[in-house]
Amino acid sequence: MEKRKFLDEEFLLSTEAARELYHVYAEKQPILDYHCHVSPREIAEDWQFDNITQVWLAGDHYKWRQMRSNGVEEKYITGDASDYEKFCKWAETLEKAIGNPLYHWSHMELWRYIGYDGVLDSSTAKEVWELCQERLAQEDMSVRGIMRASGVKLVCTTDDPVDGLFWHRVLAEDEEMDITVLPTWRPDRALSIEKPDFADYMRQLSDVSGIAVKSFDDWKAALSNRMDYFARMGCLISDHGLLYVPWAPADGAEAGKIFLAGLQGEQISREEELKFKTEALLWLGREYEKRGWAMQLHFGVTRDNNTRMYRELGPDTGFDGIYNRVPMTELSAFLDALCQEHALPKTVLYSLNPEDNAALGVLLGCFQEAGAAGKLQQGSAWWFNDHKKGMEEQMQSLAGLGLLGNFIGMLTDSRSFFSYTRHEYFRRILCDLIGGWAARGEYPDDREWLGGLVTDICYGNAMRFFGFSQSSAEV
Repeated sequence: MEKRKFLDEEFLLSTEAARELYHVYAEKQPILDYHCHVSPREIAEDWQFDNITQVWLAGDHYKWRQMRSNGVEEKYITGDASDYEKFCKWAETLEKAIGNPLYHWSHMELWRYIGYDGVLDSSTAKEVWELCQERLAQEDMSVRGIMRASGVKLVCTTDDPVDGLFWHRVLAEDEEMDITVLPTWRPDRALSIEKPDFADYMRQLSDVSGIAVKSFDDWKAALSNRMDYFARMGCLISDHGLLYVPWAPADGAEAGKIFLAGLQGEQISREEELKFKTEALLWLGREYEKRGWAMQLHFGVTRDNNTRMYRELGPDTGFDGIYNRVPMTELSAFLDALCQEHALPKTVLYSLNPEDNAALGVLLGCFQEAGAAGKLQQGSAWWFNDHKKGMEEQMQSLAGLGLLGNFIGMLTDSRSFFSYTRHEYFRRILCDLIGGWAARGEYPDDREWLGGLVTDICYGNAMRFFGFSQSSAEV
């Protein structure tokens, strides 16, 4: 086997076909990051970061988990240690991270944004820190500069219905802004009737919508009002974070009684919670179809498993896990209920459990619609699965059971502006997969045909699926 340098321009590209597909087709495609958690305020204010820790470690629970796995004390993770000390602890942790995508991502980010093509470990930490300090101080390393250098054309943030979208308005009115930033409708809190803060959230919804939410019908009216506002701000996508898709049908009267009980702070049983969420999600699905919005369903995750650390640090701090069995029968019933009404919107299904790949691939085919190619999508390998093996398995499963050529490709799902290299990582893996098939004679080695597929998966399919106009991606 040919010995290769770590992280050269042919990184992850094992055949001549893969290299051509990447460099001629995939590499030059713009980035459409249709699901992320970056801050629109930071984009609007064009933040400049003081150091690499602010870019890398602030809020990055991927890295926090691995630092804890390496025995790093919490003061160096989320505590009051200096940013330099935290960076050094991450450098030490990387020495043990062989096989982990964070090893690749970290070095790709240093390579692409800082210009460092060496290896970060405890012996090079000081050198790399100083290089990062020098580079991050340069004018082109502001948030917008990083996005432009990455080839980003459009991003969709993740936004609560009660959000006034102030920073989105600022961005829309900024004549110098050449990257489109659109909101995504994320109504999780509006459905969380079992949570103790549900009534407080309903008061916020009442205030922002101007509709006093005192009944389930009021809830619908208030959310419809907010969807109208999000649509005026360019929103075309909804997103739901779920344990699994609920299925416990109830009539409107029963759902209304459950809503009133939740509004009054009464204890909601598990059965009542499922009934309300089923009716609420069905109503939202109908609304998305009417508006031409896509519906993203992220499921298969168990939240806040370590309750002691959750009490200390709160959510999204590295203590979520994979739900071991996503009920596909219930998901099928939910999709079928909307399909029966001709009200099933464009839908993207993401399971955090990789064992669900085949079941999802088959289920999608049950609800695809003639005349609407790729209306249902299996979302890209997500969260704990967006490593090389996870991406390959997701795409191989999708290819074997559906149409890989209609796949809408990669997203960052990240809070970091350095994470756009994940699109490069995905594109290299995609080209190696397809190029390998061609090199082995499994499929025709027609570079123009294969290149067209790669181009669509990297960019074009998502543009068409979500309904982004070409002009909206070229503001």
